[in-house]
Amino acid sequence: MHDQPSDHELLKTFEAAGFVTSSLSMAPMLRRAQRAAQASDLTVLLEGETGTGKQVLARAIHQLDRKRNSLAFITVHCATINEALVESELFGHQRGAFSGAVSDRKGLFQSAHRGTIFLDDVNDLPFQLQPKLLDVIQRKTVRPVGSDREMHVDVRIIAACNQPLEPLVRQGRFRSDLYHRLNVVKLTLPPLRDRGADMESLILTLAKRHGDLYDSIERVEPQLLSALASRPFPGNVRELENAVQGMLFLKSEGKSLELTDWKRLSVTEGPYASPDLLADAAAATWKVISQLGISYAQALCEIEKRVLEVAITVHGSTRREIARKLRTSERTLYYKMRAHGLGASG
Repeated sequence: MHDQPSDHELLKTFEAAGFVTSSLSMAPMLRRAQRAAQASDLTVLLEGETGTGKQVLARAIHQLDRKRNSLAFITVHCATINEALVESELFGHQRGAFSGAVSDRKGLFQSAHRGTIFLDDVNDLPFQLQPKLLDVIQRKTVRPVGSDREMHVDVRIIAACNQPLEPLVRQGRFRSDLYHRLNVVKLTLPPLRDRGADMESLILTLAKRHGDLYDSIERVEPQLLSALASRPFPGNVRELENAVQGMLFLKSEGKSLELTDWKRLSVTEGPYASPDLLADAAAATWKVISQLGISYAQALCEIEKRVLEVAITVHGSTRREIARKLRTSERTLYYKMRAHGLGASG
């Protein structure tokens, strides 16, 4: 029996496969991902916010799958696939199956035969297609549109969702039987705001990826790391990559990314234009959570109370006027004020 690799070796293994992290707290999740890669036929479900690197991890699992890594890795974007042609896209069609089907065509499942198919944003898969996907998973066969013959497919399925599937099952928006078929090995990717230890290695990796914009970057200034750590980055690694690209594009000299590069970006037009009041408010909220050690829910509750107090003080004495300024209903405002122990005249 082989010795289990250390956490540092594990992180290096995934870095070589394209998934970069310096955080040892990611090791338990990556160890499960490595075991899943070795068990080549297991279905994997990746959960995490948009931009957290689910497709990158899926490719790393495929890369570490010795049985399948020399074969196709096919991505299906469930959120954008043409609903009218989705069966043809996934399962193929025969010539004459519908208007415009001038020749036989393989579907994405057939193209992924003996490789991996990655179902991105599977939570957005049309409900009427879900039983057909379930059937493919269970019986490992597909039937092209217009055909009466079934075809065997040997694919590993990795599915990703940008919101947990379990609540969608309870709401009747996602089939429970399909959920249980996908949820064989579940891996949850944390948001960037919980991966502070990864910021430097991610920036250097992203800078290397976009080396065509500027000469090689070797260092990241601590002041820049501190500034970026205070931002919420709702778009996660994808948003960070856009910021790195912008800083590289505007940079003129030096081998390190610095706080001045970020400030230069923040005053240009675009997603980082200043002032960004919502970004500042989010950063301040994150600072409160970090320094006071309170929960996210506690912070939002206290902020809501403070906003109402300011609205009551600044925008008049009647609930109607306050509700109008806050762009909400008087009824909602009444219950919010009551919950926070605040008063205002009718």
